[in-house]
Amino acid sequence: MNAFSTPRRVRFFATRIAACCAALCASLAPAAGDTSVHGAAAAAAAFVPRPAVRSAFAERSMILDATRAGPRLVAVGERGVVLLSDDDGAHWRQAGKVPVDATLTAVSFADAREGWAVGHLGVILHSADGGETWSVQRIDPVEDRPLFAVAFTDARNGVAVGLWSLMLRTRDGGRTWEAAELPPPPGDTRADANLMSVFGDGEGRLFIAGERGLVLRSLDGGATWSYHPTGYRGTFWSGTALADGTLIVGGLRGSVYRSTDNGEHWQRVETGSQSSVTDLVAFDGRVHAVGLDGVSLDSRDGGASFAVERRADRLSLTAAVATAGGVLHFSRAGLVR
Repeated sequence: MNAFSTPRRVRFFATRIAACCAALCASLAPAAGDTSVHGAAAAAAAFVPRPAVRSAFAERSMILDATRAGPRLVAVGERGVVLLSDDDGAHWRQAGKVPVDATLTAVSFADAREGWAVGHLGVILHSADGGETWSVQRIDPVEDRPLFAVAFTDARNGVAVGLWSLMLRTRDGGRTWEAAELPPPPGDTRADANLMSVFGDGEGRLFIAGERGLVLRSLDGGATWSYHPTGYRGTFWSGTALADGTLIVGGLRGSVYRSTDNGEHWQRVETGSQSSVTDLVAFDGRVHAVGLDGVSLDSRDGGASFAVERRADRLSLTAAVATAGGVLHFSRAGLVR
């Protein structure tokens, strides 16, 4: 099979979408003998999540996202695993308290202490101590509509996005989360695309990368959104913004697109790879991407061109984070040394 082999792509994508859809369909079925809304509400009220299990093998868990919390690195993944490093990735330890064992798909910190993680069960977790301990701000076990990404512009204002155009907003640091109704994309009658990545440009603008080659943009902190087609029809899994405002999104079949005018227009960047891009990180004018089949892409010219490398073992890479020594990779088999 080629680098974009169907089994490898499906195994990763199932974690983000297919498994979530199955859980959603199951959760929508009424409990035996009770088809009422009250029954669903009672089931939700009675639900008690299991805490994440502490394990000596936590570093081998699939990691789906990583970020910085000041000098600390924080990574999240399957079964509620949260890993912390205070020496730029040389050593890792598991967070002391994570109240759910649901898969965590994304993490975002507004500063060195205030952070949020999202994932399956529609869960939103909050940490006020740099990721050491976490508490539940939101969970929806009845519908189980998973969240795929979260971004905070400061310690009060944030957006979380997920399955079938699910969008939640907060203006009070997550004490309350409100569902936002997105308008349908041009030519469609409803908004039902999966929203895979949300990121800011440091100037107050927010962007979402999702299905059908669409990028959404908000100029008002997530209150309203507009659609900006890229010319691509596949799914974008990740996006990032450079310090100069250049935007990069990437996804299926090694597709990478670039915008230098705040998302108004997009140009395809030839990467020399057909392996799907799973994460993008920008730092020091550099853009680094990781993907399936052990592929990593590196750009030193603001994302205008990329050099391609591939691991000999073709281990699928799932996340990346910038460190003082370069870029640290994560995979479906955990931390990559």
